[in-house]
Amino acid sequence: MALAPLEIGGHTIAPGETKQIELEMPPLYTSTSMSIPVYVKRGLRDGPTLFVSAAIHGDELNGIEIVGRLIRSKAIARLRGTLIAVPMVNVYGVLNQSRYLPDRRDLNRSFPGSRKGSLAGRLANLFLKEIVSKCDIGIDLHTGAIHRSNLPQIRANLDDPEVLGMAKAFGVPVLLNADLRDGSLRQAASEAGVKILLYEAGQALRYDEFSIRAGLRGVINTMRHVGMLNKSRAKGHDIKRFIARESGWVRAAESGFVRHLAQLGDHIEKGDKLATISDPYGEILTTMLSPMDGVIIGKQNIPLTQEGEAIYHIAYFKQPDSVAEHVELLQDNLVPDDVMQSSL
Repeated sequence: MALAPLEIGGHTIAPGETKQIELEMPPLYTSTSMSIPVYVKRGLRDGPTLFVSAAIHGDELNGIEIVGRLIRSKAIARLRGTLIAVPMVNVYGVLNQSRYLPDRRDLNRSFPGSRKGSLAGRLANLFLKEIVSKCDIGIDLHTGAIHRSNLPQIRANLDDPEVLGMAKAFGVPVLLNADLRDGSLRQAASEAGVKILLYEAGQALRYDEFSIRAGLRGVINTMRHVGMLNKSRAKGHDIKRFIARESGWVRAAESGFVRHLAQLGDHIEKGDKLATISDPYGEILTTMLSPMDGVIIGKQNIPLTQEGEAIYHIAYFKQPDSVAEHVELLQDNLVPDDVMQSSL
């Protein structure tokens, strides 16, 4: 049976074709034209259609580099199905180095949007209609917010067996069974029947090489898992996957200057010292303690805090010490790109 043509933004992509498309967005009030860059690669053989998206939050840059490396990777040369790679969804935000759109809305709280709605609503509707609705599966790439770092992790509906299989295949140790947020791309994609993973790693406005390599390898691993690429013959350390069904933030009890004692990926036990908060004279006002056993999957980086501000994000596991060990194994597995590309 012949494969059907695919149309995106008025452009037709036939099986075996690769195209770069500029998906037209609403213009700025200066009449400046804007577009979303979209890379489409179709194999000659049937298979799933996958979208990989980055920079829905315009200051989250790691995903842009992951998508760029994916497009240039030799691993996708013999593709089954279709890859739709979108390095920047919120182009407005990237231009302004901002999480938000010019109308001050969060695009990832604006789905499914509306063709006649606000700027955020129109952009969400456009992306959902032209990209997401034409896919079977998706991987949305994120980082922590400004001044916050996230340990490489997958957030997804792990109660769905297909999604769980994809999440395990991605290859990072930490899998977080996360609720769907109203207005999020993940919620809109799930309601459209698209199986989706959200990859979180690194921090806003920074490239983090560990997070980028883990993300690139994870996307390729997932493509292998769903049959878009051949299985890899490369061998590495066996990384176990650990599912957390609960996580929580530890918040500052005082305003002041933070000295971190615990770092991303650390296994901590209930009562362990995480950080101290001092006044301008260096007098310690309070010591932050871990409320439970777990692994630190997110932390604030700036050494300033206001009372009540979230400082550490902890995922709760039955065997947190094992999780920390396998985070180190993941780092050992991520060889330099030129070596990795030749083995993929």
